[in-house]
Amino acid sequence: MTKDVIALTPEMPDLPTLLAGLYAGGPDLGVNTTADGAVVQLCGPDGRLLVSVEAPILVQVPGETFRLLGHTVADGPVWWTEARASTAVAEAARLAGSFAGRLATVLGGTVWPPEAATTDVVPLTTDVSAIPAPATGSPAVDVLTATTAVVIQDRPLIAMTSWLSDALRSAATAERALQIVTPPTARLTLPTRAALRGLPNRWVVQDAEHGYYDGLSGAVLHWKNGTFTPVHDEQGATSAAEAFIPGPDTGERQLILTLRTRHPAEEPLVLGHALETAFRHLTGTPPAGWSTAEPVNLPWSTRQLTDLARARAPRPTWLVAVGPPPGRPALATVRVLRTPAGVEEDMTLALGYGSDEAPPLDAIEELATVLDAEHGLVTLLTTVRAARRDLTVPPSLEAPPVPVAFTLGSAEAEAIGQARAGHPPLGPSPTRLGFASRPALHYPLSDRTDPDAWNTFQRLIRHLFTPRQTQRK
Repeated sequence: MTKDVIALTPEMPDLPTLLAGLYAGGPDLGVNTTADGAVVQLCGPDGRLLVSVEAPILVQVPGETFRLLGHTVADGPVWWTEARASTAVAEAARLAGSFAGRLATVLGGTVWPPEAATTDVVPLTTDVSAIPAPATGSPAVDVLTATTAVVIQDRPLIAMTSWLSDALRSAATAERALQIVTPPTARLTLPTRAALRGLPNRWVVQDAEHGYYDGLSGAVLHWKNGTFTPVHDEQGATSAAEAFIPGPDTGERQLILTLRTRHPAEEPLVLGHALETAFRHLTGTPPAGWSTAEPVNLPWSTRQLTDLARARAPRPTWLVAVGPPPGRPALATVRVLRTPAGVEEDMTLALGYGSDEAPPLDAIEELATVLDAEHGLVTLLTTVRAARRDLTVPPSLEAPPVPVAFTLGSAEAEAIGQARAGHPPLGPSPTRLGFASRPALHYPLSDRTDPDAWNTFQRLIRHLFTPRQTQRK
């Protein structure tokens, strides 16, 4: 398994400190840079990659090190310097640990995982000349085939780091699958789960007793033709791994809002206000921070994220936002799109609740009203699922979310036609929100226990968005 080691320091590692850490293997090893200087690489005498070090990130959002690592550091900003060891060289993991340990010793910080920290010189005894050079220039990718980029991870929580985000982007550009291999003890953050949800990308769990299986679907997998693919029986059916079973129902729940807003593409536009409004209504506070990867490192700023999206347009921009600790677990992903209709924000906001906490479903109508009146609401789907309060994803069978309500923004309802949108022939009957002359429509779908709620939702969507000519046939 690949060994990732992180130095967490109160001061930014300067070049002399970085070099002191990188020479943990002695002066015979080489140092170079890649990714326009954003990644420093420690190489063997023949140029074989041993350790890659990402540029230090200043994490200014409280609680991020604990959320992602379970590792608490002193209050205040912390510099996160991540080293990734090659899987092919036995000494690489110890070199990464010595690099991080030297940074922490010089700058007064800590290392994650703590047991990896050392300041020892690690002599290179492996004959690296006998090891084939990797077929990829990406430090995150361990195996590269014609169809698949494989990333091997052994950290307890697999976050959508900049390493992983770059690997995903490169794989998509090359029309390859991204497959992440982890032990069964690993979990995913919600941003990572969202990235791996669609095939051909996969979360591959390597279980000592049960072999390989898909951590999201449970399908038994094997390595075939350069990729992990489901095992089929003689009838062509797939089977679920024995290890892929439901966990105990602890009573914990997640409230998930999937919403889209649309705005005119005009210069005064400032993005992020809809998400901030949702955070305030449901947690009492705005987001604590935002970033284009995890850890979320920047204090919340609608102006800064707008500037970034504007600089990237017409390309889409993907963002992560988190709520402030130690209160309500809250995490959101945002995709900003430039479309012919304007600028759209696709958002998914998840909030965690314990067994003694009730998701605030009675606040959704008021939130939807404000989103429609002030933030260009197009649609809002509210669901509840039995899942972990900390918003992480285990490799086990989880119940699907249950739709609770669907809201159609006033402009969208007007475009469909109030008569049609307001009177679905098979229900449900909507509540009218906002101005009576041009209301948003809020459709109740279930009380969180109705097993037919998805069918109700699908019938409603077909009625609202299927062209009338098709409906008459």
